[in-house]
Amino acid sequence: MFHVMSNPATDEQQWGPQTVDPGEFTVSLPPLVEPAAELSIDEIRRYSRHLIIPDVGMDGQKRLKNAKVLAVGAGGLGSPALLYLAAAGVGTLGIIDFDTVDESNLQRQVIHGVSDVGRPKAESAADSIREINPLVNVIIHNTALDRDNVKEIFSQYDLIVDGTDNFATRYMVNDAAVLLGKPYVWGSIYRFDGQASVFWEEHGPCYRCLYPEPPPPGMVPSCAEGGVLGVLCASIGSIQVNEAIKLITGIGEPLVGRLMVYDALEMEYRKIKVRKDPNCALCGENPTVTDLLEDYDDFCGAVSEEAQEATLNATITARELKEWQDSGKDMFLVDVREPAEYEIVSIPGATLIPKGDILSGEALARFPQDRQIVLHCKSGVRSAEALAALKAAGFKDAVHVQGGVVSWVNTVDPSLPSY
Repeated sequence: MFHVMSNPATDEQQWGPQTVDPGEFTVSLPPLVEPAAELSIDEIRRYSRHLIIPDVGMDGQKRLKNAKVLAVGAGGLGSPALLYLAAAGVGTLGIIDFDTVDESNLQRQVIHGVSDVGRPKAESAADSIREINPLVNVIIHNTALDRDNVKEIFSQYDLIVDGTDNFATRYMVNDAAVLLGKPYVWGSIYRFDGQASVFWEEHGPCYRCLYPEPPPPGMVPSCAEGGVLGVLCASIGSIQVNEAIKLITGIGEPLVGRLMVYDALEMEYRKIKVRKDPNCALCGENPTVTDLLEDYDDFCGAVSEEAQEATLNATITARELKEWQDSGKDMFLVDVREPAEYEIVSIPGATLIPKGDILSGEALARFPQDRQIVLHCKSGVRSAEALAALKAAGFKDAVHVQGGVVSWVNTVDPSLPSY
């Protein structure tokens, strides 16, 4: 099995691909959209640096004006992507995001500012776009993308730019794009590493060809758990915009059938050839996925079956934990996050034992047999996985805290920082 990246912690990169080989592969495609009838005097002035590039020129800029592009997510990747798509003169930009701006977003989500904290991200992003380029038509979809609305929303656009940060939405975006015959530009970031590609089933592989299945639950940390270098968003987001412009105008060689891998620490870009998988469940010769899945969260398994079973009748709330502490209950409170997270914020009285040390068995000797064991993480996913391991090791009375540190800060001690 060929592994895309050597870093075992990077996003889903260790779980595929099934059909890739290193090498050079390029493809030229016709323009995605027809050109608009004309450019106004204001548009000619604004886009003059594009117009004097022979490969873009008036024709290319008219195509950009006529294009309708949807950004899925106005977060780390969506921020630079939306800003540069707007500046480039894409005529219609759609934004779908149901989240609100949090202070922790500002380190990398540059489309939002301090005054936007608490606002819907889609609305904040739309205001920034209008400030950069009032000639762009902005369409706000302030809703969660799901199997009931994804086809209807995607059908309004020529091209999808995927800036999502979870597997369930990625697979749903891919499946909807394939079913509708839409191209989409994909990007992924984690700590210092990033990836980007263009998936268009008509001309090459889809996301499922590259990653047939999501990684095992709990195996790959999210950016919220593992972190991401803020400027990495700009590096990958700008690649996504570059690919979008090439697709719209029909210039250059898009990343169809190629995966761009970026290592910010080594300052190294490399391309990996991606072949269309004849056994792909969606676009292969005998597809088994012929419509959107009923439940993408279930398909991607946010929590393993073992962890779900372990948490039955073994889950307490942050408020219940506080009551146990106040009553003097004899317990061993364990934080299963990583040391860097523990330094940011911790629940008073917690002992740090990372989940990996529990799953490997290395730390089991540190757990007492005669005290109530309580596990917690940031949100409850990792502590559920650790709880399953402890119960399998014989600690039948162990419990975990639903919502973890996030719930503790929200319901018990709001003076503590969140992250």
